[in-house]
Amino acid sequence: MDLSSFLQALIPSWNSAYLLLGFFAYLAIAGSIVLGKLVPGVVLADGTRLHYRCNGLVLLLLLVALLGISAKMDFVSPTAISERGFELLSTTFIFSFLVTLALYFAGCKSHSKSSSLKPHTTGNLIHDWWFGIQLNPHFMGIDLKFLFVRAGMMGWLLINLSVLAKSIQDGTLSKSMILFQIFCALYILDYFVHEEYMTSTWDIIAERLGFMLVFGDLVWIPFTFSIQGWWLLANEVKLTTTTIIANCPVFLIGYMVFRGANKQKHVFKKNPKAPIWGKPPKVIGGKLLASGYWGIARHCNYLGDLLLALSFSLPCGISSPVPYFYPIYLLILLIWRERRDESRCAKKYKEMWTEYRKLVPWRILPYVY
Repeated sequence: MDLSSFLQALIPSWNSAYLLLGFFAYLAIAGSIVLGKLVPGVVLADGTRLHYRCNGLVLLLLLVALLGISAKMDFVSPTAISERGFELLSTTFIFSFLVTLALYFAGCKSHSKSSSLKPHTTGNLIHDWWFGIQLNPHFMGIDLKFLFVRAGMMGWLLINLSVLAKSIQDGTLSKSMILFQIFCALYILDYFVHEEYMTSTWDIIAERLGFMLVFGDLVWIPFTFSIQGWWLLANEVKLTTTTIIANCPVFLIGYMVFRGANKQKHVFKKNPKAPIWGKPPKVIGGKLLASGYWGIARHCNYLGDLLLALSFSLPCGISSPVPYFYPIYLLILLIWRERRDESRCAKKYKEMWTEYRKLVPWRILPYVY
């Protein structure tokens, strides 16, 4: 695709806007009425806590089923997303920009004193728009931060499935595409099986909702995490059975570390005395978990994340760096984020964090970093 064709493809259309708005309408309406486990969030600074209806798995399966039936009846095209990829990318970017402007101005007008809605402004419009000024803004009773995280993960799967449909339609379906699709689908489904763990993550409990998070959730996650699928549509990769088998341990080890670490942290926050690997947890100052994965590295969940990202790219072979954009970007992001986390934790926990660093000297990968 030449530059002129690329720029032409980026022009938003009403069809892409309808697809996007229909997607959000479904998530907002179905998310409010479909039954699901009501999970209490962490206690906020003012002593309050939000509650989250974790029905994401049901919503996702229902949405895929509805789209599958609609495609079978020729109401929708299963390749609609893959054929409008760049349109949807630019449309979603514009949507993210407009939404965060609305969040900024609505937040500035807020007089709420609650931890969730109290505005935090610096006087720098760009800074406040980028990082957000409210922790958990709502619209018509819907927690927007939780909605956008959910939309990004579901959008990722929908893009992948549309790319899969396109490869089947074009007769280019390969073992590489199948392996990539399986790894991503398992990861996304697992995310929604354990959706309640998201309620205790840093993004939910500490990051304010600004362009950084909204863009990350709605644009970056679905459109860059699916790059491997787009690349495989245009490039043929022939994997041997041995190569396929060799790729699986990378995914499985990454999953084990990522899911295990996040589960241990979530359980610890709910019950600090819960056993870790069959033993009483080692806790510093009553707040910092230093057992299990968190006794191996201070940010060991990032290691799992990196291995999973690598497993999504390995099915593409090594002929091009393009499919490895995601793991390379993620490595840079997580090192930056780990440094930011270290600085925040040092200020928050003071001597306890110093003790934790002595007990657990490794940041992400033991004996390396």
